[in-house]
Amino acid sequence: MIAAMGFVNRRVVPVLSALSENTVLSAIRAGMVSVVPLTIIGGFFIIAAELPVAGWNERVAPYASLLQIPVTATFGLLSLFVCFAIGYDYGKRLRQEAIVSASMATLVFLMIQVQRQDQALAMDGLGSKGLFTAILVALVSVRVQQFFTDRNFVIRLPRNVPPIVYESFLSLSPMLFLVLVFWAIRFVAGVDINAVVQTVFRPVVFALNTLPGILVYAFCVTLLWSVGINGDNTLDAIVAPVFLQYLAANVDAASAGQPLPYVTALGFFTSFVNVGGTGATIALALIMINSKEPGFRKVSRLSLPTQVFGINEPIFFGFPIVLNPVFMVPYILNALILTTGTYLLMDWNIIHRPFVNVPWTTPPIIGHYLVSGGDWKAAVWGALSILIAMAVYFPFAKAAEQQRLRAEAAGQAHE
Repeated sequence: MIAAMGFVNRRVVPVLSALSENTVLSAIRAGMVSVVPLTIIGGFFIIAAELPVAGWNERVAPYASLLQIPVTATFGLLSLFVCFAIGYDYGKRLRQEAIVSASMATLVFLMIQVQRQDQALAMDGLGSKGLFTAILVALVSVRVQQFFTDRNFVIRLPRNVPPIVYESFLSLSPMLFLVLVFWAIRFVAGVDINAVVQTVFRPVVFALNTLPGILVYAFCVTLLWSVGINGDNTLDAIVAPVFLQYLAANVDAASAGQPLPYVTALGFFTSFVNVGGTGATIALALIMINSKEPGFRKVSRLSLPTQVFGINEPIFFGFPIVLNPVFMVPYILNALILTTGTYLLMDWNIIHRPFVNVPWTTPPIIGHYLVSGGDWKAAVWGALSILIAMAVYFPFAKAAEQQRLRAEAAGQAHE
């Protein structure tokens, strides 16, 4: 185990650290995070329309179309917001005029959603199905903007003109280039960019909704955390568009009264696996809250209030779990067990699949209930998840406690 950790630290950690700080991935991650409030707002209206109370659907039926409007304005335009947000953030990182970057990217993205026959926008492309296209367009647009700016292929007016006019003319050359290129690809050559991009990413989209795929993801996240790298943030730029796409598809299905197609939609991992923090560490705090070892006891009591809201850094670095073989094993194991249990319960339709997005800081059990649209069985599973995690942590925690007590006793004897 120690040899393996040494290899990870020498060979893997530097690569993954560089990956987590990559400009492109950071911009994607920031853009995806910025649209989370939209999905939460849309989720409120989904809850109002789909409240699991007997006779509720009949009561709200006259208002169903009204309740659907905010859902369409959020989930139905998700890709548009993502394109703007990533374009803006990536523009800032590359020291471009960020608002111009976002505007150019949004213009190009909207243009390729136009249907040639009737000149109307294809609404499917503006929703979850266009997420990967939105990301690609945002990144390409900002890079083109940077290329033109760095080589001075831009129109510069005298500095005494108003800044807004000056900046708008700076964007003219790269914007014209982008429009011509994407117009030629989409409409002259007839390439369906959305379909091509979806085809390229289909293996990832498929894999993350399977039990083996989501288990690999859970293992990678907790392994990265175990060596001191924020696993969620590192992989978020890759998986967030997929999980968000799943959530939007589940929202569409819920609105249409159809079965929800995706198990691992956004909320699956944050609410059902990261119970009280990644690795369900709230269970470890509960076990050690009255530990005989003063250090463990103090850290557990100080960290427990924050872990209720999913913030587990105090216990993670205080025990520590990072680079500690005794705690790394149950930490990773809990993520795998809860991922498997939750996936099977949802796949067997025993508990509802996620279709409401809630803040990741929502306390366990409450979060389980809300994410599943008010399924009491999901809340029960949330409580059981904590007990299961406690059972997994218990022997390791007690072994660590005894080890530290013996070390303290030996230290006192030497004194």
